[in-house]
Amino acid sequence: MGRRSKIIALIAVLALVLVAAGAYLYDRSQEGKIAAGVTIEGIEVGGMDAAEAEAKVRRELLRPLDRPLRAVYGERTWSLPAAALKVRADVAGAVAEAVRVSREGDLPTRLGRYLGGDTLEVEISAHVGYSHSAVNEFVRRVAADVGRQPRDAAVDPTADALEVVRSHSGRKLRDVRFTREVHEAVTRGAPRTVRAIVHKTAPAVTTAEVATRYPSYLTLDRGTFTLRLWRDLKLARTYTVAVGQEGLETPEGVYAIQAKEENPTWYVPESAWAGDLAGEVIPPGPSNPIKARWMAIFEGAGIHGTDDVGSLGSAASHGCVRMSIPDVEELYDEVEVGTPIFIG
Repeated sequence: MGRRSKIIALIAVLALVLVAAGAYLYDRSQEGKIAAGVTIEGIEVGGMDAAEAEAKVRRELLRPLDRPLRAVYGERTWSLPAAALKVRADVAGAVAEAVRVSREGDLPTRLGRYLGGDTLEVEISAHVGYSHSAVNEFVRRVAADVGRQPRDAAVDPTADALEVVRSHSGRKLRDVRFTREVHEAVTRGAPRTVRAIVHKTAPAVTTAEVATRYPSYLTLDRGTFTLRLWRDLKLARTYTVAVGQEGLETPEGVYAIQAKEENPTWYVPESAWAGDLAGEVIPPGPSNPIKARWMAIFEGAGIHGTDDVGSLGSAASHGCVRMSIPDVEELYDEVEVGTPIFIG
């Protein structure tokens, strides 16, 4: 090899050494820097060193999460303070991981990425955590405040009227959806407001159905000695009756027909007013004072017939409701066991 050739070869070797040294030094200069395309929780940190990346992630990830979370329903609002949520994230660990993946591969691979402008397209989690128990308690609070039980239609009786209490639907928080959306809102900067969605719950008895629940109903006005029969909550019959005398009043309240009997036997109660008949059993017949029909309503008190029609329209009985025999026979066929009776 001639002198000229040796010089050229030496220059080539030196050039290779210089290139290799330059590449090595450049690669070393990138140590501690994060490669382009690397993100932490969606935040671009490529080209930054660890300190810069950590500052940016804390600013863009954690600061927006350090605000209360709100729920709204109509005009109502609820707040879940950030302090209760205890949001936390391993920002330092995520940045260290970003630096580590940026140095993956051999020197030629890294040089190719530097010179070719390639990106890593790596997403790194900061492992954001928070108090799940605080979220669950918040959901329960909103659910309790928003929720409303359905109300069944009902009958509000008085001595001379029946008023229908209208039904209304209830509402229940769609808690599975709401819980999911609250969890999502905790870990995102905005929006920090979750709208509560509810679904309706139907009453068991609607206003349109309530009359069918009461094919018959009785009301007794003791002050006017009037017994009323209602069919499908509409007045059907009015009867003049006798009620309990002072000290033996017909009991006030809401009861129901407990039993029915034609031509009943009278089991005389062990009471002072019964005199010598106390404890006797009076079979059906002319001597039995509870003529023709018996409809039990409460602890020995009931509705029965009487041939003492002169007592009707007065407080004359020993607690029972007396009716004329034709009236009690008619009423007997109109009511069933279980028919409610309001005595006022």
